[in-house]
Amino acid sequence: MKKSVICFALGAVAMLGIGCNEKKNVQAEKSEVQKIIEQAESMSFDELCKKAIEESKSATIKGIGNSSRGKTAGAAFIDYLKSLDPSYGGTIEWSQPKNNSIFTTLTVDYKSSKPEYFMTLIQDGNQIQSKMMDTGILRTFIPKEWAEANKLEKKDYPELLSLQTLNKVFMFNNGNGTDFTNCWDFVAEGKSGMYMDVNSELVGKNFLYMLSSDKYSTWLKNAFDALDESKKSYFKPIIEECATVAKNYGIEGENAKYGLAWAKLWVQNYNAMTDDGPICTELVTKSAAGEFALIVYSKLRSVSETAEASVNNITVAAYKDGYKGIGGYGYCHYLEVMDSSPYPWTACAFISFMVTKLDGFSAWGKDMGGYSANPVLAAENEAKYNHSKAGGEEFPAKNDRGFEWWSSENGGALVIEDPKYCSEVSIELGDWIDSLRGGR
Repeated sequence: MKKSVICFALGAVAMLGIGCNEKKNVQAEKSEVQKIIEQAESMSFDELCKKAIEESKSATIKGIGNSSRGKTAGAAFIDYLKSLDPSYGGTIEWSQPKNNSIFTTLTVDYKSSKPEYFMTLIQDGNQIQSKMMDTGILRTFIPKEWAEANKLEKKDYPELLSLQTLNKVFMFNNGNGTDFTNCWDFVAEGKSGMYMDVNSELVGKNFLYMLSSDKYSTWLKNAFDALDESKKSYFKPIIEECATVAKNYGIEGENAKYGLAWAKLWVQNYNAMTDDGPICTELVTKSAAGEFALIVYSKLRSVSETAEASVNNITVAAYKDGYKGIGGYGYCHYLEVMDSSPYPWTACAFISFMVTKLDGFSAWGKDMGGYSANPVLAAENEAKYNHSKAGGEEFPAKNDRGFEWWSSENGGALVIEDPKYCSEVSIELGDWIDSLRGGR
């Protein structure tokens, strides 16, 4: 009897092992879209366009994204396909969901019996990772020309494909002689900057998550070390308090307490606004002397010069000689293929168009503050639009110094979103950040 029980138990374990192996095999099986992406990654853009023309010759193709400019890029792509084949009759419809609903919309579409969306342009690396990539709803396609421009072998391909990195930067109104020479000045006692609420635009929350990482917490420590002793004395107790926060949440970097302290002070004191547009409109006025904000850099392009308002009323903090510490943060627009895409070849061709062709990127590239991850395309874009001299001598704040400068600690020191890191720490730190705002 005892032997029978033992044999039964061993048999059950063996069956369980077989079941687990079968499950792993099922999970390892590539979807049809993944198989197409695998082929597409070895094909040129022109070859992809031929496939797209065959696949969607008379179709209405539906795209979805966080940027309305996808509609402009879509129209340019259709025109390009028609230039190759005048009989091509496909059209692209573009939608832009509001209030962070894109993740629900994509999930529902993926699970439907007749999916509609063929690709997406999407932001918020944290939710993309946890809700879209980890679940297999989205798949990454890396165009051949993009990989070649970045000198990447297949083993080094990124897990997400960036259309562009955008920057939000610290700006302050210089009207009454107010000055900010260190990023810790923005969280000093009594200071309150204008900022889109972290739960209205979640990339702003990702910025705060990233401050706890080794790289950016060290940048903040370096900036702290540059402060005089009187300023340090205010921050030191908060930094030591946040050493305990780091320990409680398992954040092991030796300088994490600096990042968490800066985040704590910023979150507790910022002046929540609905959108960067109204913030910019207020900040550039004479009456806003002494105010400051963390907003999209490209908003400066739309400032109308009047007797009351001017770009020259503000200073981009990181452009000041001798400024110390982070100058803002960067987040990406990612281009991904739906795993349920009804037109995967067309999706790959459209994505390649946006990240390798100037006509495809210009919907975004025409404005400063957006940086292509394709160095060849980035150079072409700068040659056409000359963002480094957009303001000339008259409006120096509009002279964009480019991604390499902005992303360097010795330049603009942007805090760049890392989707995986944000996903790992967001469960704990998200609740902590929300608790800091209280009922506001």
